[in-house]
Amino acid sequence: MSAPHTVRAVALTSLAHGAGCGCKLPAAALLPIVRGLPAVADERLLVGSNTADDAAVFKLTDAIALVMTIDFFTPIVDDPYDFGRIAAANALSDVYAMGGVPLAAMNVVAFPLEQLGGDVLREILRGGADVAAAAGIAVVGGHSIDDPEPKYGMSVTGTVHPDELISNAGARAGDALVLTKPLGVGAITTARKRGNRDDELLERAVATMTALNHEASAAARAAGAHAMTDVTGFGLLGHLHSLGRASGVAAVIDANAVPAIEGVLELLEGDDAVSGGSRRNREYAETFTTFAQAVPESRRRLVCDATTSGGLLVAVTPEAAPSLPGPVVGEIVAGEPGAIAVR
Repeated sequence: MSAPHTVRAVALTSLAHGAGCGCKLPAAALLPIVRGLPAVADERLLVGSNTADDAAVFKLTDAIALVMTIDFFTPIVDDPYDFGRIAAANALSDVYAMGGVPLAAMNVVAFPLEQLGGDVLREILRGGADVAAAAGIAVVGGHSIDDPEPKYGMSVTGTVHPDELISNAGARAGDALVLTKPLGVGAITTARKRGNRDDELLERAVATMTALNHEASAAARAAGAHAMTDVTGFGLLGHLHSLGRASGVAAVIDANAVPAIEGVLELLEGDDAVSGGSRRNREYAETFTTFAQAVPESRRRLVCDATTSGGLLVAVTPEAAPSLPGPVVGEIVAGEPGAIAVR
């Protein structure tokens, strides 16, 4: 976590109905709506909303395509500076997930200024600006509204060569699946909101959420990754399902290989660390996932954990997988598009 700041002592998470990416609309309700929208008939649009990918990609020239994304959410931690850092890292991740390089960002702010005061907002924006600077870009503007529930995020624009774009639609049977960050931030922040005051556990979650995915994205590009997505609010299984549907393949996950933040599996042995978003993820996942009987409940909960600013899930040849910064957690197989087996 960040060092203490001179701001009004208000628990930001107490003002939010959800936490981070866990406040997303449920995948089971949202995705059918998005998939039912009219298709965009523009050959310059390389990636749109039809594949539930991380960002839109629009071709400008034979050598340059724009990567465009927007992401914002309610507070997942109480510290304003950390909230800003996490939200910025999360928004930038969508560009990295497409194999792109960010160019600039704009702030998206909904905030009860009269209730919380300018110092709190200043710290949120400072956190976002610091992470943007770490990514090598500037925050060049933004938009704000008055809202009793604070929300913060960014719209980010990046670039990618059209021939080097990595979407979620290119996975092939036989690919290894690599996950570049451990899971469990949703469980940690939910448990804390319900009374768990383990500061070391929270620090591990904040460190995970504020880590940028730029090195993992570069490694995936160098490894010739076939498909990629980041793991956020719909959990590992939800995002893998979208990747499988878009690619026309199925997947197998090795439950014991999925990395967890230290201390998370113990939290997930009980119900207090399972958020509402994670429960909805589990209900959704059970419509396309089969769990082997031997998979313990804590690991079933882990792969459905509503994650914020998670790692990249990369489909790559088994030979290239060791060059990525994360363990192999499964494989792509032929089968019903989007189906997943957890063993």
